[in-house]
Amino acid sequence: MNVSAFVTASLMLGAATTVVVAQSTPVELPQLSVYSPRVALQEPLGTFAMPVSALRFEPLVDVQSRNMAEGQADIAIRGGIFENTGFKVGALSLYDPQTGHYFAEIPVAPAMLTAPEILVGAENAVRGWNANAGTVAYQWKPVRTGGQVTAAVGEFATRRGELYQGWKSGVTFAGRTLAVDGAFAHSRSDGALRFSEHEFTRYNARVQLAGEQGQTDLFYGYQSKFFGWPNLYTPFANVFETENLQTNLVVLNHREELGDGDFVAVGGYYRRNKDHYVFNRGDAGAFNPAFGAAPGPSYHTTWVYSAGAEARITTGEVHWNSVVTFVDDELKSSSLTFGNYRWREHVKLAVVPERSWAMAEGRVLNVKAGAAYDDTDRNGAEVSPVAQITLDRVAPGVGIEAVYVSFAKSSQTPTYTALNSRASAGLFRGNPNLGRETAKNFEVGARGAFGGWSVTTAVFHRSDDQLVDWIYSTSLPNARTASAVDIATTGFEAVARYASKRADLVFGYTGLTKDADYGSMAVNASFYALNFPKHRLTAAAVVRLGAGWEVRMDNEARIQEENALRKSDDEAVISSAGVYFSPAFVKGLRLSVEVENLWDSEFQEVPAVPASPRQVSAGVSYAW
Repeated sequence: MNVSAFVTASLMLGAATTVVVAQSTPVELPQLSVYSPRVALQEPLGTFAMPVSALRFEPLVDVQSRNMAEGQADIAIRGGIFENTGFKVGALSLYDPQTGHYFAEIPVAPAMLTAPEILVGAENAVRGWNANAGTVAYQWKPVRTGGQVTAAVGEFATRRGELYQGWKSGVTFAGRTLAVDGAFAHSRSDGALRFSEHEFTRYNARVQLAGEQGQTDLFYGYQSKFFGWPNLYTPFANVFETENLQTNLVVLNHREELGDGDFVAVGGYYRRNKDHYVFNRGDAGAFNPAFGAAPGPSYHTTWVYSAGAEARITTGEVHWNSVVTFVDDELKSSSLTFGNYRWREHVKLAVVPERSWAMAEGRVLNVKAGAAYDDTDRNGAEVSPVAQITLDRVAPGVGIEAVYVSFAKSSQTPTYTALNSRASAGLFRGNPNLGRETAKNFEVGARGAFGGWSVTTAVFHRSDDQLVDWIYSTSLPNARTASAVDIATTGFEAVARYASKRADLVFGYTGLTKDADYGSMAVNASFYALNFPKHRLTAAAVVRLGAGWEVRMDNEARIQEENALRKSDDEAVISSAGVYFSPAFVKGLRLSVEVENLWDSEFQEVPAVPASPRQVSAGVSYAW
């Protein structure tokens, strides 16, 4: 598809999802089925919903998946890579020290979480941790009495089911009400490609004490995932690879509202992730990939113990924004044994005071400036300044609500796959001398409301120093190598949203350019840092037709940076759609038919990794 065809297709997507609406009053959709207001399809087709599911067509996030997003997903924000995107739940930053490929392994039912907030720029530098490009942040949702059960079947012998139940009791402690909820989910499939079957299971339980001013959550989650995919991580090898993951997560989180926007949140978590990776299961290993051809299977286990706090406290006219994070990580591995260490301690402290001044014509000037301090017992420390100036109520009469300018520095450390893989041999070649990565982000942005549309825009420039990328070189045709790169990213992003009684529309656009310097390394292709969309347009539509019928559609059109490893076109249009019917005579019942990858696009989100083909499923859900 050439550029003109791409533009035409993009315009057609916009036209196809535009409808005539009667009014601009926002509609509150059902609590249990909406995981993000910026995408149309809330649940995946091939498996049960996970936190990553609502990010697939998120305008501010680029999901690069293998098999499916819920199988293995690399999350990129603003042209960053999978290892400089973070995840945060409540006061705590979740993390896997082995590899960023497992950052999104969060064994929590989305019904327990709020919609994701995408932190970038100064906000990410303060509230995020070990994530130079951005952070996907969730909060714990209050429990209510009610539940939902979902079941679906689809092509390739796909079966999936989910159950959620919440119960808010009449028992109170110190003015807080006791509540509990739990969830179970399971899915399996023979897979759309040869040896691409999967079997996933998740268990969740939570106890909550909640009141008007505060909420305490104690959570346990377990998730097991087995899946296969050809060329999963090693596209030059042409073999069938598998992953077998088991993730345990225990979280205690408390948030206390102090009034006028002030709050204190504190908590801790324990996470263990076990990974059994098989490079080549062989033709005989269809259902029992215990062993494979050389280099054979690899076994990894990581442990993370973390405590953290986040607060906004006002003294006089100054608001004090502060974050404290402590992380202790450890790795046990059968193959990642060539580095200098396999455990370390991290600490972060950020303090950013903030003050506002009233100005003429009702405008408000807000200034915040401070710094973050990051350190480990293995790497040197880094002090990162943060500053932002915002002018609120700029021109309400013409729709401009606020404009801002910000500068933020941040830093992070490499994961153990990059540090501890053998440097001189093997499929994955590491570098034990990789050091702390830093980023400087400058941006100007605005938000406003125009004729029923809410719009946010930003122009940014981020300079990453010593970013750890994985590269391909014809001098090492059977390996990918961890390499530090200095890279400058300039971008523009915009999101526009419209909500009415009959329809919700969300459009997003991101444009990116990059300038990379790998020093003396011979680089023929980059798997991650140079795998980015030069132009990406998203269009989401929810149309309520009446009489219980609803149509949902997510669309993405992109022009990708050329990559020597990619075997598909660099231009693509990808869509998913669903038709839903809720009969009036059975309250809470919903029937659905969904199509993933509607146009059967072969676009390779990760270079040389096959795309998942079109798939159709039918489902039923009942909420009470």
